[in-house]
Amino acid sequence: MSVVNRGRALALLAGTQFVLLLDTSIINVAAPSIGESLEISPAALSWVVNAYLVAFGGLLLLSGRAADLLGRRRVFVAGLGVLTAASLLGAVAGDAALLIAARAAQGVGAAMAGAAAFSLLLTLFPEGPERHRALGVFAATAGAGGAAGTVLGGVLTSWLGWESTFALNVLAGIVLLLPVPRLLPAGRSAGSGRNFDVPGAATATAGLALLAYAVVDAGEAGRASPATLAAGAAALVLLALFVLVERRATHPLVPLAVLGRPSLRLANILAALWQMSLFPMFFLVSLYLQAVLGHEPVLGGLALVPLCLVVIAVAGRTDRLIARFGLRPVMGAGFVLVAVGMAWQSLLSADGTYWADVLPPSLLLGVALPLVSITTTIAATLDTREEEAGLASGLVNTSLQFGSVIGLAALAGVAATVTGASTEARGPALTDGFATALLVGAAPAVLAALLVPGLRLPTPGVADAPEHRRTAS
Repeated sequence: MSVVNRGRALALLAGTQFVLLLDTSIINVAAPSIGESLEISPAALSWVVNAYLVAFGGLLLLSGRAADLLGRRRVFVAGLGVLTAASLLGAVAGDAALLIAARAAQGVGAAMAGAAAFSLLLTLFPEGPERHRALGVFAATAGAGGAAGTVLGGVLTSWLGWESTFALNVLAGIVLLLPVPRLLPAGRSAGSGRNFDVPGAATATAGLALLAYAVVDAGEAGRASPATLAAGAAALVLLALFVLVERRATHPLVPLAVLGRPSLRLANILAALWQMSLFPMFFLVSLYLQAVLGHEPVLGGLALVPLCLVVIAVAGRTDRLIARFGLRPVMGAGFVLVAVGMAWQSLLSADGTYWADVLPPSLLLGVALPLVSITTTIAATLDTREEEAGLASGLVNTSLQFGSVIGLAALAGVAATVTGASTEARGPALTDGFATALLVGAAPAVLAALLVPGLRLPTPGVADAPEHRRTAS
């Protein structure tokens, strides 16, 4: 494939990732309008948001392996088709049940398209500086998608109604599907249905979905609720059963030898940790701007545009930083900046302003986001054979998704607990909750910064050697 066509293919794959990350946050802003329009209870309304996260997180691993076995382009197209159809269903939904079903179906399509897109990127771009630059673009659009969801959620809900947040996906899905035959290689499947690990797929998918449900429900009903405890216990049993199944499977969904690689395990943990810190930040800052400072949803969303621009600018230069300083130093610096930025962002005040309280630390976090996202993704996919591209994609995307789910549930719970215990008026009480949650959000980044020196790259010196620096510069 020519350089020009690879660039266009990258634009298509990165555009898909943008849409998938946008969907994780766009409904947060639209949710109050949805609840009022359809007369949905607060408990049911939370699942309009969470159904997507549960399905997405539960199916990523299976989708990544399916891409390896059934064909990456085939799974990518199927995922975009499901996402587009589910979005159309959501746009016309007239009650809570249908809307929640549509959001769950969106999550199914997102898992298929997301895992296949990342797998295609790994096969299109060989290991080295070229892949690093491609991952930089991919990470930049993902980070921008998460922030843009807040922006577009406010703009579309205010101007066109909440239904337009779903209609946007229908249009995006069609635009992304049209150039697929020209830009993406058809490829060949690496296996057949006879080699598909059905018991492993069933236990892994059910276990991950129940784990996502338990984490999300803990934030809604409390960690000690019977539903949360039952789901968590069932998830652990199923995941333990999954390990036993994989040990005996002739063609395992996840070869345990892959999970046995220390560098891969740690890289995926680091990927989850940065998401635990940064993903909830978008949600908490947006709420602070609207609920405390009184900004309209449109302005609350637009406030994060500068962060998006910084992410895009820094992501385009991260490969040069890696080439000059090495993977681990850049990763470590990124996590330190995340920790400092989250601590700085926690210095909110009830009578503060966007320019003094939000913008400066958000710009620092905009620098940090591509540094940690690109380096952890590179580390999680180093030394990946072509037939493992989908598996590597599924693993790192599952780590990222669970990091975001766990982080959002935990920090939203911290904010609610502190606000509920406060004797201050509504504005100061909410501010105390948001500030405490953001400060707690610095903890995963601190832990990650301490873990980075222990990362052992699979090929000695592959990302830190002077030879690599010269070829990547």
